[in-house]
Amino acid sequence: MSTHYPARTVRMPAPGRYRTIFLAACLSTTPAAWAADEAPAAPDPANVSQAVQANDVLIRAISLVGTPYVWGGNTPESGFDCSGLVNYVFRDMLNLRLPRTSRELSALSAPAVDSSGLATGDLVFFASGGQVSHVGIYVGDGRFVHAPRTGGVVRLERLDGRYWQQRYAGARRVLAGL
Repeated sequence: MSTHYPARTVRMPAPGRYRTIFLAACLSTTPAAWAADEAPAAPDPANVSQAVQANDVLIRAISLVGTPYVWGGNTPESGFDCSGLVNYVFRDMLNLRLPRTSRELSALSAPAVDSSGLATGDLVFFASGGQVSHVGIYVGDGRFVHAPRTGGVVRLERLDGRYWQQRYAGARRVLAGL
């Protein structure tokens, strides 16, 4: 019996007022400002909103680590394939409907992101034979969450691994326009 992954899904709470205020304060100040004892500047609401959304996506994606891979799967109960995982996380946390396949996701009219500028919540794509065939969600610190293959489970992976570096096909920032 596994105690790590519950049989039913627990819905994550919507961002709370206090968490948003705390996050806004953290994003609008820097250690230099703290040392100078300056009053923090008012945060840009668009940046705060995007940061809160990215954090929600991060938490939900990581909560699904260990869920079995199932081709065509798109729920924690049925398991996930790579694009099913992406769709579920963005729909569950942000009520955002995305295309179903990795190839369709890569063709979104969302801004492309250079690998050096990746941010939490960005979609990272991988190609095989010159065509996008896999997608994951970037979670920060050079890592992404994805559903890898039949017999596997949703897991965290490093982008700098040789396998992933050789197949990296770009990234898109779907949170930029929300």
